[in-house]
Amino acid sequence: MDKASLTRYIKETVLAAGFDACGIAPVAPLTAETRRLKQWLAAGYQADMSYMERYTDKRENPALLLNNAQSVVVMLLNYKPPAMQPPDAPKIASYAYVRNYHHVIHHTLKNICATVVKEYPDVRLRGFVDTGPVLEKAWAVRAGLGWIGKNTLLVSPVFGSYTFIAELLVAVALDYDTSVAGSRCGSCRRCLDACPGGALDAYRLDANRCISYHNKRKGDNGVDIRPWCFGCDCCQRVCPWNAATPAHRHDGWTIPEIVGFTADDWLGLDEEAFNRIFAQSVLRETGFVKLQSNWNVCSGKQP
Repeated sequence: MDKASLTRYIKETVLAAGFDACGIAPVAPLTAETRRLKQWLAAGYQADMSYMERYTDKRENPALLLNNAQSVVVMLLNYKPPAMQPPDAPKIASYAYVRNYHHVIHHTLKNICATVVKEYPDVRLRGFVDTGPVLEKAWAVRAGLGWIGKNTLLVSPVFGSYTFIAELLVAVALDYDTSVAGSRCGSCRRCLDACPGGALDAYRLDANRCISYHNKRKGDNGVDIRPWCFGCDCCQRVCPWNAATPAHRHDGWTIPEIVGFTADDWLGLDEEAFNRIFAQSVLRETGFVKLQSNWNVCSGKQP
């Protein structure tokens, strides 16, 4: 099997499937990264996201997820919206403007794997998005796609931080890209100063103080989420690396009502209409009852 040809074929297949960037890193234990994760967990910064405490062995060593894994193919999918919500609408984070990325990416990864195996039958692959126990941002750095910003997000020099990340573990050696050394955030602290809940310290997020964490939790959490009804983009909107990045290029990907609904439209939405309109949206994961409460809070209908 010719390594260069296989590497080229995988990258071409990934980009043809709709991803915007692709890099490849050799499998090796993420020892330092896992140590930092354990320190973050020990400090309680995960709040009640107990799933972060599981599978730390697999997060450190992806070879436990695919026998004889030798390469990590990392892909970025730009989601920066081409149009924004009306200014009076309760704010929705940009990643929720589009159809549920978990479903979109899982389907795309399945097709990529099938295409590669059809051409190279002896190659074994396994795909992951952020629902799997993979330290995706660390692998993106190792694959040369960007660096971890002070807001703890991956920052691509081409697409900024508005990207979904996916991975393919491949049980064969490939040609590898050069990792990104260090951060390019410099002395900038705009994201830290813009965080509404004060959840950010440089390169560290405290979920207990993050309004994006709180406005997606079920029930009343007593945290002032205004004006963010779902998620939060404050740290991304002020980042200089996001100022001139391109909007995503996928026709029909944006949910029209996200950019079309006014405050009155959101407040007048009933559960049946919500379930129909947002059937393919990540908003469904939080649910109508919680989001209705959020809409009321953000619109000043309740304290």
